[in-house]
Amino acid sequence: MRSFFFIPVIVFCAFTCRNTDVPLFEIHNGINISHWLSQSDRRGESRSSYFTRADVAFLAGLGYDHLRIPIDEEQMFDSDGNREPEAFSLLHNALEWCAEFRLRAVVDLHILRSHHFNHAEKPLFVDPAAQEKFYACWRTLSGELNKYPNHMVAYELMNEPVADDPEIWNVIVNRCAATVRELEPERTIVIGSNRWQSYHTVKDLRLPENDAHIIIGFHYYEPFLLTHYRASWTSQKNLTVPVHYPGQLVSDEDMEAGGSAELARAGQRNETYDMEKIESHFRQVLDVAQQYGLKVYCGEYGCIDEAPHEDKIRWYRDMNTLFNACGIARANWDYKGSFAILRDGVEQQEMLEAILGKQFKNISADPKK
Repeated sequence: MRSFFFIPVIVFCAFTCRNTDVPLFEIHNGINISHWLSQSDRRGESRSSYFTRADVAFLAGLGYDHLRIPIDEEQMFDSDGNREPEAFSLLHNALEWCAEFRLRAVVDLHILRSHHFNHAEKPLFVDPAAQEKFYACWRTLSGELNKYPNHMVAYELMNEPVADDPEIWNVIVNRCAATVRELEPERTIVIGSNRWQSYHTVKDLRLPENDAHIIIGFHYYEPFLLTHYRASWTSQKNLTVPVHYPGQLVSDEDMEAGGSAELARAGQRNETYDMEKIESHFRQVLDVAQQYGLKVYCGEYGCIDEAPHEDKIRWYRDMNTLFNACGIARANWDYKGSFAILRDGVEQQEMLEAILGKQFKNISADPKK
């Protein structure tokens, strides 16, 4: 049996040497509320009924301690930068429900009109006017949300930046952080790395100096061949070759039977993945965090519904084990989407047990009840 070297849970002085009378923003295991105020065409009743107080009660009852709430500029603001009252009302509702059920929240500005992580054109990185509009979004958001206690709500400045040069993102995100700090000097801010918040680009982050209220954010969807197996928006949408975890993703027999050609067409490689490899990736993030004396947050990780079930469950179990061993807070993607814990109104019990590290009995088939 292979033994693994686990990084012990890390507690940094930057988070323990403060006034103990001030509650900290502490999170451990959360979930993304996707396709509600982000990446969705729902409006009116369809949007308001998609995520409700009953959902928050249900998630708190499962044992999650926080929600990551993605929001898009086009939902929250009109093209002139004015607030969209209905969307802000829904966001306030969610945060008030979190307070009611003792959950914390990360408000994540997910997609800008000037930046979508999968679009070729990203004006944010070349247009000063687009950058000023980004900062203005956070002035408004801060003005709206500053009534919530610092220990309850954190801000994630932008999701998955994709700049050609990491220093371009460093300049923009530092200016955005300074904008928030003018209004809220002690609000916890999550800052993610360039290139889709990948673990291997965290080393390129240049963070604001002497700011203990920052958390380093990264996302983890490795191995992509498993976590996005047959995902409709990817180059591997037509794969038929089976994938496995842990070990070699595609067996030698399947490679010889046509898998090699399939992977080549999809632009994917046949690799070997296990806990040891994933832990080595996490260590790259933790090394940077230790240099800054900051905590780490994996704001997204998940394995798509299409992935082979048993392999997916083994991956989730290993991820949970490593997150706990390494002291990394996390939020799985997602609640009701393509990576859902709730599929067609039915809770995915094995998946939940793997993510939350505990067994469940008699989970309600309907979170609204």
